[in-house]
Amino acid sequence: MNDFLTGTGVALVTPFNQDGSIDFEGLTNLVNYCIDGNVEYLVALGTTAEVATLSKHEKKEVLDCIIKTNNKRLPIVIGIGGNNTKQLIEEITTTDLQDFAAILSVVPYYSKPSQEGIYQHYKAIAAVAPLPIIIYNVPGRTVVNMSAETTLRLASDPNICAIKEATGDIVQVLKILAGRPEGFKVISGDDELALPLVTAGGDGVISVVGQGFPSEFSEMVRLGLRAQNKEAYAIHFDLIKPTEYAFAEGNPPGIKSILKAKGVCESYVRLPLQQATPELEKKIIDFVKS
Repeated sequence: MNDFLTGTGVALVTPFNQDGSIDFEGLTNLVNYCIDGNVEYLVALGTTAEVATLSKHEKKEVLDCIIKTNNKRLPIVIGIGGNNTKQLIEEITTTDLQDFAAILSVVPYYSKPSQEGIYQHYKAIAAVAPLPIIIYNVPGRTVVNMSAETTLRLASDPNICAIKEATGDIVQVLKILAGRPEGFKVISGDDELALPLVTAGGDGVISVVGQGFPSEFSEMVRLGLRAQNKEAYAIHFDLIKPTEYAFAEGNPPGIKSILKAKGVCESYVRLPLQQATPELEKKIIDFVKS
């Protein structure tokens, strides 16, 4: 059922106009650019989409644009997360999810729950969700790390289908890979570790950089899945520099600057974020044009 999660998913940015409004033309360009680049699926309203700055109405507009542009060509994962379990359950059960294949839900942030609290949070939302849940561990943003042991406890839930693992800790990833039940997907949330995770037995990546270089990134992952490691790492090494640039000044200012240099959309962000500095923009432009 969740075979679409094998390969490359891209965590789409939300393009903005200079006045801060949503740039729907840029978003349309981005969706088509990623699909033309042969990625396996799209991820809407993740952290990279600056979702914390979008109103409820704007979120719906973004989703409508992505759904319309995609036109059922690729599966879409929707990000629905938070640190208020009751409110999250209400959002999941009242959102029209007919156009989506799975829900990506982040470990509760700011509250710093215990491992048991994280476990019970996910069990509560999995019990009511009409779609499979991808749990998302990103302690750099949430402050708390979901341990490999907690991940493996959750992996036995029939409605929890995968983890997006973004600790940057390859040992933790290996523990999950070693203990996961059949059918539970392990997906990299770190672009720089996507290929090492895949070659260790993982299933793919939900990528930020992949939307800037969809053809290259998705081919790298496919090669890794086929154990063609020499060819895969040749692409990986070529992507090291743009991956550094993408995260040098936070996410998504770097990837938006890459997308601007590629002619896909503008690079405007909303406060409290700032656009990439001129120094970083020059490095990105030089790389893209080289």
